[in-house]
Amino acid sequence: MPAKNATKIYIENGYYHIYNRGVEKRIIFLDQQDYSVFLSYLKEYLLPKNEKELHGKLSDPNISSKEKYRVIKLLHLNNFSDEITLLAYCLMPNHFHFFVKQKSPNAIDKFMNSLATRYSMYFNRKYKRVGSLYQAVYKAVLISTEAQFLHLSRYIHKQALKNQPCSYPEYLGLRQTSWIKPDEILSFFSKTNPSLSYQNFVEQYQDSKNLDDLTMEDN
Repeated sequence: MPAKNATKIYIENGYYHIYNRGVEKRIIFLDQQDYSVFLSYLKEYLLPKNEKELHGKLSDPNISSKEKYRVIKLLHLNNFSDEITLLAYCLMPNHFHFFVKQKSPNAIDKFMNSLATRYSMYFNRKYKRVGSLYQAVYKAVLISTEAQFLHLSRYIHKQALKNQPCSYPEYLGLRQTSWIKPDEILSFFSKTNPSLSYQNFVEQYQDSKNLDDLTMEDN
């Protein structure tokens, strides 16, 4: 019998809760560099690729060999800016949560496979290990109601411990990140009435574990 939420139903323009954790619940982010590298990969996948600018750098006769190698890698790197919208995320020491929208039915699978493979290679190289980094293939849950749509973002942001990387600062207007898209969720909340604000919606909610089928098992 497949693990819970391992069987995925992909639809065009669908919203999904995506999550995964380390094999045997091991830590997959051991230091700040690990978090930073993972986020840099998200940024490179989700920001539009400026191929004209990259080709311009390659034509610069003064470009260093190191920079040339970096630019060539970026030109060949998969890009999902037209296919994946990241609404919310949090990174925990041994797992992560994403709230995404995909444009075409197979976009999430390509995106997650690229991200998982790339980060696993970085992690194994840095820590001199071999084998799978993740417990299994990532899990994906289709969001089918407005209540789930709103509560998922709250659940993700309440999962984040103090100082854990997450998208909550974007929702509070404390930080702007072009590859994180909070506006669709924030449109449900007031910008002028504190009691109807998104911050109140998140921080006054107590039962952060009650998300039924949207949660990970045995987090």
